[in-house]
Amino acid sequence: MNDDRGWRGRAGTVFDCEKRSVEASQGMVVTNHPLASAAGAEMLAAGGNAIDATIAALFTLSVVEPMMVGIFGGGTALIHLASGEELIIDGLSTAPKSARPDSFKPVSDTWPMYMETEGRKNAVGPMAVAVPGNLKAWSETLERFGTFDLPTVMEPAIKHASRGFRVSQYLATTIDEMSGDLAQDREISKLLLPGGRPLKAGDKLVQGDFAQTLVEIAKQGPGLLYGGELGRRVGDLLQKAGSLVTESDLKEYATVQREPVRGVYRGIEIAGAAPPCSGGVHMTQILNLLEGYDIKGMGYGSPDTIHLILEAMKIAAADRRAATADPAFVDVPVEKLMSKSYADLRRAEISLERAGTFGPRVLSNESPNTTHVTIADRAGNIVTSTQTINSLFGARMIIPGTGIIPNNYMYLFDPHPGHALSLQPGKRITSTMSPLIARKDGRPIFALGLPGGPRLYGSALQAVVNLIDHGMSLQEAVEAPRVWTQGQDVELENRIPEHVRSAVADKGHKVVPVGHIAGGMCAISFKEDGDMTGAACWRADGMPAGLGGGPAREGVSFWPDPRRGR
Repeated sequence: MNDDRGWRGRAGTVFDCEKRSVEASQGMVVTNHPLASAAGAEMLAAGGNAIDATIAALFTLSVVEPMMVGIFGGGTALIHLASGEELIIDGLSTAPKSARPDSFKPVSDTWPMYMETEGRKNAVGPMAVAVPGNLKAWSETLERFGTFDLPTVMEPAIKHASRGFRVSQYLATTIDEMSGDLAQDREISKLLLPGGRPLKAGDKLVQGDFAQTLVEIAKQGPGLLYGGELGRRVGDLLQKAGSLVTESDLKEYATVQREPVRGVYRGIEIAGAAPPCSGGVHMTQILNLLEGYDIKGMGYGSPDTIHLILEAMKIAAADRRAATADPAFVDVPVEKLMSKSYADLRRAEISLERAGTFGPRVLSNESPNTTHVTIADRAGNIVTSTQTINSLFGARMIIPGTGIIPNNYMYLFDPHPGHALSLQPGKRITSTMSPLIARKDGRPIFALGLPGGPRLYGSALQAVVNLIDHGMSLQEAVEAPRVWTQGQDVELENRIPEHVRSAVADKGHKVVPVGHIAGGMCAISFKEDGDMTGAACWRADGMPAGLGGGPAREGVSFWPDPRRGR
C-alpha cells in the first residue's frame, strides 16, 4: 500500500501511520512543533521566502522546544537556493580557547564509561558549555538569503516567550525525566519545576527573561552576544560559575560556509552535510554498500533487508571515527569513504547469512535530543536544518537574568588526550547531523532530516531507501519502523513483528526491541509542477503546514464597476 494509512508490503513489517501528510502549492513548513510550523508559515504568507520561514521557525523552537534547541547551541543548515546553488552554513559550537585535552578527568578507559568524567563536569553545569554558534548562524543566514529583517522573523518567538504557551506531553515528559539535574540549578528549576513540581502537559510556560533577551537581540542584532553587552554579561556570569567560555570566545566565534558532500544512489543524487558533520559521508557510504543488493526485491522489513542494513551500518560505524572530526584539525578521508570502489571492497566482507564484526564501537556522547526543520517556498528555495543544544536542556542550567539555556557540547569531546575527537582549543564539535536533499535529473525530489544523535544518519538513510527502493509515500517513509546498530547491540523498534526480530537474531545479531529510534523526521517531497507534500512523524510533536491558494486574479476589482472584469 502506498498512502498515509500505513504500509502493507510483500515481506516483513506491517505498520500503520499515525499522522497525515499535507499537500500545498505555495510553500511548505515542517518542524517538530506546531507553533514553530505556524511561525514559518506566517513568514511565507507574508511574502517571505524559505530562509525567512526557517529562521522564524528556529527562533520559535528555542522557546517552545527549550529542551532541544536554543540561541546558545549549534547546528548546520543545507540550503538549496532557487538559482540551483547549494551550500552549507556550519554554525556548530567550538571548544573555548582555554580548553585543553586534559581539561576533564575521565573516569574510565573502557566502554561504556569511556566518555564520562569526574563530577559529570563535561555534561552538566557551566564547564559543559561550549562556544555557541546558533544565534550568529541564524542571523547571518537571514541577512544573506532572507528578505525580512531580524525583528520580523523573531516576532513569533518573542510573543510565545512573553505570553506563554501550553506545555505538550512531549515537553512535560522531558522535564520530568531531567528533573533531578534541573533541580540543581536555581534559575532553571524556578522556570520548569515551580514549587518543586515538574510542569505538566497543559501548564502554561512563560519565559519572561528570555523574551526580554530576544527583544534586545531583535533591536541590536547578534553582535549583542558576539562582542556586545550581552556577551560581556554572559561571559562574566559563565566565568564566575566556572565555565571555560569567555567574552573573547564569543566575540571571535565565526560560522563556516561549506560545500555539501554528494553521492548517487540508484541514479538519485543525494546532497548532505560535510565534516565535521559525519552524517552525509557515512549515509552515502551505507547507501553505496546497499546499492550492490536487490533491496526492493528483498522487501521492506524482511529479515534479509534488515540484516544488510545492519551490516552496512556496522561497517560505517567502524570507519566513522576516522571521519568524524573537525577537518581543520584532522585529515578526513571523505573521498575514499564515499567512493563506490571502497564500497565494493567492504561489501565483500558482508555475509548474507551471518552477522559480522567490522571494528570497534564508535565512541560518542552525541545526544538524540535535537530538532529539525525542512522548509520550501514556491520559488524553489529549500532549507533543511538540524539544530541542538546537545543533551536535553543542554547544560541543564539557565544563565541568570537572560533566560538562556546553554548547550553542553563539551560532552562530545573525547576526554582522553591524543585522539581525533579529543578536546582542543577552537575545535568544532563533531556531529551526525544529516540534513539531505535528493535530486533527479537536476530537480529536487525530496528533502528531509531529523534529530537523533548517533542514530540520526542511519534513520535518514532508511528513509531514503524507503522512498527509492520500496516506493513508500512520504508519510510512510518518515514513520516506518527503524533499526540501528554501531556494532554491538542491534536496536529494532518494537513495531517490527516478533517473528522478524527472531529471524534477525537467528543471523547472529543481539536484538534489543526499543520504543523508538532517533527522533521526529521532517520531510518534503516535490512534484514536477512545483506542488509539494510535507510530512512529520510520531516521534515528536512535528506538524507540516502548507500554503495553498494565492493572490486574487489580476484585474479583479469591485470599484468602480466589477463588470469590467468579465
